[in-house]
Amino acid sequence: EMDTVSSSQKRKKIIKRLKIVRDLILAGNRPEWMILTVLPVIPADLRPMVQLDGGRFATSDLNDLYRRVINRNIRLQKLMSIKAPEIVIKNEKRMLQEAVDALIDNGRRGKPVVTQNNRELKSLSDMLKGKQGRFRQNLLGKRVDYSGRSVIVVGPSLKMNQCGLPKKMALELYKPFLMRELVKRELASNIKIAKKMVEEEDENVWELIEEIIKNHPVLLNRAPTLHRLSIQAFEPILIEGKAIRLHPLVCSAFNADFDGDQMAVHLVLSNEAQMEAKLLMLATNNILAPSSGKPIAVPSQDMVMGCYYMTKEKRGVKGEGKIFSNKNQLITAHQSKQVDTHSLVKVRIDGELIETTPGRLMFNTMLPKEVRDYSKTFGKGELGKLIADLYKRFGFAKTSELIDKIKDFGFHYGTMAGITVGIEDLEIPETKKAILEKAEADVAEIEQQYKSGEIIDIERYRRTVAIWSEAVEEITTEMMDNLDEFNPVYMMANSGARGSIKQMRQLGGMRGLMSDTQGRIIEVPIKANFREGLNILEFFMSSHGARKGLADTALRTADSGYLTRRLVDISHEVIVNHDDCGCDGGIVVSDLVDAGKVIEKLGERIYGRNLAEDLVHNGEVIATRNTMITEDLV
Repeated sequence: EMDTVSSSQKRKKIIKRLKIVRDLILAGNRPEWMILTVLPVIPADLRPMVQLDGGRFATSDLNDLYRRVINRNIRLQKLMSIKAPEIVIKNEKRMLQEAVDALIDNGRRGKPVVTQNNRELKSLSDMLKGKQGRFRQNLLGKRVDYSGRSVIVVGPSLKMNQCGLPKKMALELYKPFLMRELVKRELASNIKIAKKMVEEEDENVWELIEEIIKNHPVLLNRAPTLHRLSIQAFEPILIEGKAIRLHPLVCSAFNADFDGDQMAVHLVLSNEAQMEAKLLMLATNNILAPSSGKPIAVPSQDMVMGCYYMTKEKRGVKGEGKIFSNKNQLITAHQSKQVDTHSLVKVRIDGELIETTPGRLMFNTMLPKEVRDYSKTFGKGELGKLIADLYKRFGFAKTSELIDKIKDFGFHYGTMAGITVGIEDLEIPETKKAILEKAEADVAEIEQQYKSGEIIDIERYRRTVAIWSEAVEEITTEMMDNLDEFNPVYMMANSGARGSIKQMRQLGGMRGLMSDTQGRIIEVPIKANFREGLNILEFFMSSHGARKGLADTALRTADSGYLTRRLVDISHEVIVNHDDCGCDGGIVVSDLVDAGKVIEKLGERIYGRNLAEDLVHNGEVIATRNTMITEDLV
């Protein structure tokens, strides 16, 4: 056949067939073994029939598919026994083959078999493959007992290792433990009565459950579980209501907020698991992010606002320049309103005269002496550094205690400060009009140069964008310079509590240049801001970017989820069971640079990693191979 064929496509096909035949011969397999002569039928339990209310039956799709095979097989036997014409038998054989194909993988060959309302029947392959198949739905992930889920609400008074568990939920989760304890203490004569007592919420039950939940941690999980910290252990505190209460500082680890998020609770059963939950998974042991080694339990929003407001100084306010002999004298003067919270005063602390404010003194008093700084204003960044420093000096337990103190301080004084936002807080710069007029004149000049052929279109576009970018920056600078340091919007952005200078620019300066759907900058800027309001054209221009942003977010989420899944699947077989496998390969790390700009410094990238080779400087070994890179080494 090879000799008679001229086209290379057909030759390839023949070679392929020849290879398969050769392989079959070499392996000693017969081709007829691939043909089914017997069709196995799966157990009835796996293709159930259920009686519905109206006396009708609901059945598994597999029963339908099997029935089609059986009917056609019987009909073929009958036709063969009565020696029907060859064409009829051939047609029946084809139909039988189609029925078997549909049973094994519906829709793989030919048209899929459908129900009366056009739904494709689920074949044997469909039962196994995909997200809803046997492997991914039931074998890699299972539904478990001793679990529940509910909406989460904030629990600002909780300690870091605690969560609020609704009483009704606890009663159901700890039911077997309660029943055992009731019988053990002879409050119930048998398990049946104990069960009844729990279900009827007998008064003895409430006392017992308080005892049982002590030293019996629960796991909280928020989907999607993207990293280790999406599941953490907490000691439950019984609460009224039906919502789970969550500590505000673990929100960033779970990526949770309180706009209707739900979380799952799991009970930890065996003693080994309970020990592991207490020693490794407790929220107090998970202050650092596994990705970077930086603190993840950092105060945010209200807490930052409270700490920032209290540690800020203000010139020319009541009591400025006064001198106090000790802390208590200053606190008393502050409480009796002789000294303002933000006024700079001098006070003797540990035999040294220090310049500070009453607010800073109050903030630093709750910190250990080693980390106190009476001259600093604490925003989000400073609080992050403080927590990293606390962890380095004192370890997890003490740090989580201090974080709780900072949280309470921030919430309390953030509320007392009464910071609000009004439209008047955004001041539009008086020079805005002049800046815009100058930019418009410059753009008109460039347009003229383009029309007269002095510059090409690309250059015209580049210069126009540069002029408007400069104008936006100028207006932003003017706006920021005009704002008072105690302006609520300025404080929010500057402290890192909420918002940014970029957002403030759009609210009180000008929205500036927008991108189109391709990500190319539109050269006509939006000259208005949100306080003035946008006209129809400006609103339409700004909607390009907004829509693209939403679409990109959805696509990115899907891509990253699929990549994660492939990584997890590929690493299933990798089991780490000792510290050093003796491998001496390593990777070279340097500054991460994009378009000539350093995005991530070398120090940030290598912190927490291990050295692949000895670190030698001027012939002296500073650190040996396998040493973890600490901040000092960085």
